[in-house]
Amino acid sequence: MQKLGISQAVQFLQSRYPDGKPLSAVFIHSSMIEMLDSTTEDAIEQNSWIDSLSVLPASFTSQDANKILLLCPSVQSALKAEKALILAESYVISSGFIKGVYDQIEKEAEAFSIQASTASLIDHPSKSSESQESIPANTDKGSKKKKGKSASMKTATVETVPDDEEEARPKSKRNQKKGRDSSSSQKLDAKAGGKKESVKAQEGMENPDSILKHLADLMRPMLINSLKERRKKIFTENADRMKRLMDDLQKKLDESFLNMQLYEKALELFEDDQSTSAVLHRHLLRTTAATIADTLLHDLDIHNKLKNGIEVGDSKAQDPVLLESSERMALAKNLNGSLSRKALALVEALEGKRVDAFMTTFRDLAEESGLVLKKLDKKLERTLLHAYRKDLISQVSTESDPVALLAKVVSLLYIKAHNKALQAPGRAIAAAISHLKDKLDESAYKTLTDYQTATVTLLALMSASTGEEHDCSADRILSKRELLESQMPVLRSLVLGDSQPQQS
Repeated sequence: MQKLGISQAVQFLQSRYPDGKPLSAVFIHSSMIEMLDSTTEDAIEQNSWIDSLSVLPASFTSQDANKILLLCPSVQSALKAEKALILAESYVISSGFIKGVYDQIEKEAEAFSIQASTASLIDHPSKSSESQESIPANTDKGSKKKKGKSASMKTATVETVPDDEEEARPKSKRNQKKGRDSSSSQKLDAKAGGKKESVKAQEGMENPDSILKHLADLMRPMLINSLKERRKKIFTENADRMKRLMDDLQKKLDESFLNMQLYEKALELFEDDQSTSAVLHRHLLRTTAATIADTLLHDLDIHNKLKNGIEVGDSKAQDPVLLESSERMALAKNLNGSLSRKALALVEALEGKRVDAFMTTFRDLAEESGLVLKKLDKKLERTLLHAYRKDLISQVSTESDPVALLAKVVSLLYIKAHNKALQAPGRAIAAAISHLKDKLDESAYKTLTDYQTATVTLLALMSASTGEEHDCSADRILSKRELLESQMPVLRSLVLGDSQPQQS
């Protein structure tokens, strides 16, 4: 129009073509609006997307595409009903398609830590675009025409594959229109020259990933807000669980650590007997000490996960936690800062030979965790000893195993003679009995030693037995067991007295 000397091109064209519509750089017939309206309506109904420039003549700019889209009735109603939106002026994307991509990303994000996911999206926003842009790996980058429905299936896996007939109908319609528009486009391209192609390239229309960038820009704030809300919810729930966890842990340690101190005091009786002392130290470390250490490490690990916003399943089990050495080390390393250092020191002490070293490291870790450990005073010691003695009396009264009975009787004798709660393994029973020699009369001491000798003999026979039919040791085992069972009432009388209930 400018070459023809027409200064007011829009007014001139409108006077000549009343049905025409002026855009930014072109003047179109209303039939083109109807054609584009039909195509965009198909894309919206099928929860897909379309680049309007792919079905418009090549002479159309992004601004032209945007104006003609706003003239399409289907686009107008979809925008009003929030069923679609326009991106980058020329893209029409259905809300269903956006929701599908969003839901898929949400689903995949559940596999990762809430903290890590949020940090990745907030601290490194470019990575979100890169991950989005890496999805359509099979996109034909040489194609100049972007097909909304086919490209959408490559962009995300959230769409269901439509029936063949449904897929063929919009494609054939679009191809027919593209064919008609292609011929007119070639004529307009010849007139416009290479300038339009240069503008088109500058606008990035030949970049098949441009839709992904706009989608990423659209969804990144939505995803960040979603992750923040989820993380906030988890932190709120975890805060309550953390408090309950530490309260429960405090209750568990209140009693168990006092018992540990009670058992530790009995070790003082064997300071002059290094070999027996070493056995007793190792036994206490492998039993009671290991149990309370595992409980502390396990619960601190859960507390650490909850603190970091990690979802942890509820544990209903009331059984004591039993960990391997490698598991303890792994839990200790997973803690943060000084907690980790003190936990590693605890694990090392647990693998050592001294109970006092363990007690020091256990106190350090517990105090670092905000726990308060009670110190065993005289009053608490008397209370615990009374409860321990009462429990042992009950066990001795009902014990039917002649081997197990000996250790319990010896423990009761140590409470009676020394006011100490001795925890002794089978291999230390002989030494423990010898330390009672000055506290017992000759008859009681002889009963203990004879019973202990018979117990060792029985255990040796059982260990050497092959279990075969012609194994003659079976009779000897039976004979020795019967002997011990016959002596059980006598052994019980050492701690229960003749008036206590007895079993043979």
